[in-house]
Amino acid sequence: MSRPGSPQEANRKSLLAAAKTRLRKHDVGSKYSHLYNRYSILLPLVVKEGELHLLFTVRSEKINTLITPVVGLLDHNFRAQPNPAEVKNVFLVPLGYFLHPRVYIQKHITSFGHHFLLHCFEYTNPEDGMTYQIRGFTAKFALLVALIILEKRPTFEVEFNLNDLKASSEKIFLWLHNNATSKL
Repeated sequence: MSRPGSPQEANRKSLLAAAKTRLRKHDVGSKYSHLYNRYSILLPLVVKEGELHLLFTVRSEKINTLITPVVGLLDHNFRAQPNPAEVKNVFLVPLGYFLHPRVYIQKHITSFGHHFLLHCFEYTNPEDGMTYQIRGFTAKFALLVALIILEKRPTFEVEFNLNDLKASSEKIFLWLHNNATSKL
């Protein structure tokens, strides 16, 4: 645990401040509040051992719904206490892993004349040795958050325009929203 005024605490605050600044540049606010069938997913960020991490949960149920990413910042003392009926497990993944993964699979998909990529990250938690697959919208949102905050290029192809992340991500998510809702 870092003490107030310590170098670790200053580094933690600096990492979080930089993340907030970069995320604000990409915030669309209420621009799409008029769309129906909107849902949100929280992507909790926490600083651990001087590095930003995303907190993930392994859900007990499957949900196939279009969702909006909402990034939340957790206190470094946060300890998850999940309800076992809803969450099987909780684990952290370094944010940089989504740009430079050890195990990564990519699939090219064409649907309704639009080409897009499916990302699948396989992460082995060093704390318990468990291996997790992060894929689908969760992987896409984690990748987008890593691109925004870390401002680095990944080691693999992405569908986002790295020179204009905000516009390209809006275009992709609107296309997904429009095609997902037209099938319901």
